[in-house]
Amino acid sequence: EEALEEGVGFDGSSVEGFTRVEESDMIALPDPNTFAVLPWRPRENAVARMFCDIVRPGGEPFEGDPRHILKQNLRQAADLGYTFYVGPELEHFYFKASDDPKPLDVGGYFDLTPLDLASDLRRESILAMEELGVGVQFSHHEAAPSQHEIDFRYADALTMADSMMTYRLVVKEIALKHGVYATFMPKPLAGENGSGMHVNISLFKGERNAFFDAADPLYLSSTAKTFLAGLLKHVREFTVVTNQWVNSYKRLIPGYEAPVYVTWALTNRSDLIRIPRTKPGKEEACRFELRSPDPACNPYLAFSVILAAGLKGLQDKESLPPAAETNVANLPERERRRLGIRAL
Repeated sequence: EEALEEGVGFDGSSVEGFTRVEESDMIALPDPNTFAVLPWRPRENAVARMFCDIVRPGGEPFEGDPRHILKQNLRQAADLGYTFYVGPELEHFYFKASDDPKPLDVGGYFDLTPLDLASDLRRESILAMEELGVGVQFSHHEAAPSQHEIDFRYADALTMADSMMTYRLVVKEIALKHGVYATFMPKPLAGENGSGMHVNISLFKGERNAFFDAADPLYLSSTAKTFLAGLLKHVREFTVVTNQWVNSYKRLIPGYEAPVYVTWALTNRSDLIRIPRTKPGKEEACRFELRSPDPACNPYLAFSVILAAGLKGLQDKESLPPAAETNVANLPERERRRLGIRAL
């Protein structure tokens, strides 16, 4: 009871990059809303998890807590009347061992034939996530050998960030249970597609999708267009957060379906941001798909900078550049410069 009400103290200076030694005392304050029993642990000696907010001994939030940073950004959106929803698509690899990166299969995109251990691992991971209360939309084999993708039903950004942290733990724990290794490393294999984390983004005002406008030819509201313009303007800055590892930049190269240029398009899947077609009567599904982040990012910080960039576009009434109408990677560099297309 004391832990729930007052939190548990820990040495913040022992966490790399967290605090300096002279600021070391920190308190982890559990969030009871995140209580969930871990389904892969024995039921007779059950283990549960809760996420914690990090506060200083006086009770004030610690400004270096990524969860707090996301909450701050969500409050800014809420002050404008918006709820920020995200639906990430996470890819990962299964290997023989952490020091032996041999794939478990040679399957391809949407392949149903590699009915090996990896298929069971993916299914067991999905069932565990559903037991933990996380909505899984669908899953499939990805383009590279032993690469898999699981997509989540959209949720508010804080809930989804917690779900992502849980998901990465679940996938790794279940792989270890079966004697293999799961990795969310963005580019573990040279010559094969890397692992991305496409993020589907939408803003709602109450029950209404603020990105949707039935009168616009693209069904995009002015809110959507200025938000999208903000993402395009600031993406080169926030890539350091959404793609935080040296290995992240081995993925963002031409030829492997990862975005390389700051462009948007309606259907072209090579662009940085694409606008999936909105079906008639499905205005709640109107969204952007940001394709640059990778699954090794810190989701709290990633969702924070994405939201902040979009809100800055709204605030500054940024103008949306024209959509890319061709495969930008095939254009000569001189033509890209003429069109004002920048490298990511």
